[in-house]
Amino acid sequence: MADKSFLILGGGGLVGLQIARRIAYTLDPDLIVIAALTEQEAHEAVSNLQSMFTDSEVRFESAWGNIFVRSALTHASRRELLAEDDNRQALYDDLFGRSATAYEQSRLVQLVHQYRPDVIIDAINTATAISYQDTYTASRNAKRHFDRLLTTLDDDAPSATASAEAELALETVLISQAIPQLVRHVTMLHQAMCAVGTRLYLKIGTTGTGGMGLNIPYTHGEDKPSATLMSKTAVAFAHTGLLFLMARTVDGPIVKEIKPGAMIGYADIASRTINEHGQPVNRYSSRTDYLQDILEIRSERNGFEAFGPLELPVVDTGENGLFTRGEFEAITSLRQMEFITPEEIARETVLEIRGGNTGADVIAAIDSSVLDPTYRAGYLRQQAIDELINLERETGTHSIAWGQLGPPQLSKLLWEAELLRLAYGTLKAVVSDSAESIAAHLYARIENDANLRRTITSVGVPILCPDGQQLIRGPFIRIPEVPETDICTVPIAEGDVDAWAKKGWVDLRPENIAVWQERFRRMEAFRKRMRMKGSAAITRSGYLYDNIRPGSIVGWIFNTEEGGYRIK
Repeated sequence: MADKSFLILGGGGLVGLQIARRIAYTLDPDLIVIAALTEQEAHEAVSNLQSMFTDSEVRFESAWGNIFVRSALTHASRRELLAEDDNRQALYDDLFGRSATAYEQSRLVQLVHQYRPDVIIDAINTATAISYQDTYTASRNAKRHFDRLLTTLDDDAPSATASAEAELALETVLISQAIPQLVRHVTMLHQAMCAVGTRLYLKIGTTGTGGMGLNIPYTHGEDKPSATLMSKTAVAFAHTGLLFLMARTVDGPIVKEIKPGAMIGYADIASRTINEHGQPVNRYSSRTDYLQDILEIRSERNGFEAFGPLELPVVDTGENGLFTRGEFEAITSLRQMEFITPEEIARETVLEIRGGNTGADVIAAIDSSVLDPTYRAGYLRQQAIDELINLERETGTHSIAWGQLGPPQLSKLLWEAELLRLAYGTLKAVVSDSAESIAAHLYARIENDANLRRTITSVGVPILCPDGQQLIRGPFIRIPEVPETDICTVPIAEGDVDAWAKKGWVDLRPENIAVWQERFRRMEAFRKRMRMKGSAAITRSGYLYDNIRPGSIVGWIFNTEEGGYRIK
């Protein structure tokens, strides 16, 4: 089925607008949604496209706002987000609070659910949006305020102003961290696309340096290379890594990334008023100072005659900004950033949407470069397992789980499978007995084998007895998860025991044993069909053995019940 609906994030920008045009020309869409940061940018882009496609049936719609925050804050400026206590708390909650709540309130998620696009093209410079919140400046500012606060603590009680400034500085650092923002952004987007059935997500990424290396001469300060610029590159490639994982996730969209390695330009050439920090740069008279002991960096403006806004002929390169002739000539010189046009990016993008092999998909390039599992490692795997079994026999121990791999559910499942192996040995034997009888046998085993019991409980996995009322435990319990303290208690509400047992307790109740019996029936049914199907029978949903092998059984559970398997 042809893709009919397209959501273009950053669709009002230099690249996004060209991609929208090319999609409208070549892919026969029903709907193209242009999502931009500001209402003006979104409306101008849609108006531009509508004027170009007056005879087409394609429908253009606009959406606007900051997609990196919750819907209620989507139209707030960065300054407004940081200025209000409630806004900072909301940003903190959305980064470090419950993911389900953040998902429900996310502007990006709501956009995806509203339009249910077949294809999402993300032309937002995510690395810039996240990394240029400037953790470096925020961290230095926080350090200064806390040093001042500590000084007042030494002298007397801190002033309310000093405490408030330190609190604000700390909160700013916390909500400016790039990686938590990026992780939550990607995971929520993936969840939303899976929910609405998006077929393809294509990211227009960035190298962060226009394709140049650590020797890039353009900086955002005195340091070279610029720490801020390097942060942008770090976030850009962290984003690529997360997209690589997204592309390897079952039942998700196809994921591609095109990463231009040059300056992107240009939109137009015109004489423009030069703005800095949102304000026009004025032309002023000049004066001559004698160099003495002190250099005045900033002087009172009323000491200089103003001659109106500074206007210069410039090249508009979109999100890269306005460049004068000298700047543009320098940055695009041979072996500098040089440049690539948005039309060329749009052409490659549409070819990838249509399934063409452009060779420009970064995710496909990484896929072809990573080292996959090998025959030799598979051969050695069984030798390693056999050696571990021999050592268990020699030492009288159980090498099953101690929580290193995680999550606690893995340890719980491994230990339950091991208990079934010790008591019954085979799948058929477990299926043939009653759940109540099995529960009693496993409990007796635990009661009579102190070494086994102590090993399980010493790694933080408690054992819930068949009656569901008694818990055999060690000095600490991994589930429920709480911040680490010397002594910690939690109330037990209705349903908590069931939830905790499912997540990380060895559960000897008959109802849990019945779950294991149903698993084993499915495994046995597969084995009976396997002989007549040859190699086609060896799939992720198959269990090949008649005996109970805890690690292989838990691998089967993750493959078939949890959906946690690799697809490449």
